[in-house]
Amino acid sequence: MIRGNSASGKSSVAAGLREKFGRNLAIVGQDNLRRLVLRERDRPGGANIGLIDLTARYALDSGFHVVVEGILSADRYGAMLHDLARAHRGVTRCFYLYVPYTETVLRHATKGDAEYRKRVTADHLRDWYREKDLLPDALETVVDAASTLDETVQQILRESGLDQVSPVDR
Repeated sequence: MIRGNSASGKSSVAAGLREKFGRNLAIVGQDNLRRLVLRERDRPGGANIGLIDLTARYALDSGFHVVVEGILSADRYGAMLHDLARAHRGVTRCFYLYVPYTETVLRHATKGDAEYRKRVTADHLRDWYREKDLLPDALETVVDAASTLDETVQQILRESGLDQVSPVDR
């Protein structure tokens, strides 16, 4: 699991993991399921919470390694994420990408989608920002903003054991 505030690098890290690992790595992205598939607002009890859980479990049961990534705020998604981690038969690792708010704004300004940058302002980012929104029980490893994309990808591969697993060409 990879969590963090907007513009913390979650999607880039997930893409980097897939690039380094290869096939047989499913990415279950909160934005994709919530915003694109369901076109749902992020709210308590939203349908996307169950869909994320169901999609991750299906991919795991089908033999994929799975990366669940998104903001996935602890208050709304925490119970589902705990249940998913507890039920998983293999290695489960959770990472929180910590980026201070000022760095979040700078990173947001570098996003390639100009329309998105116009729609989502620094005020939106401030409203959405949650300082170290960690899951309880020290479930997550905190990766700070000083870690480069490649360093973060390598850390996750190493700590999850995926650097020792051969991908399956599907």
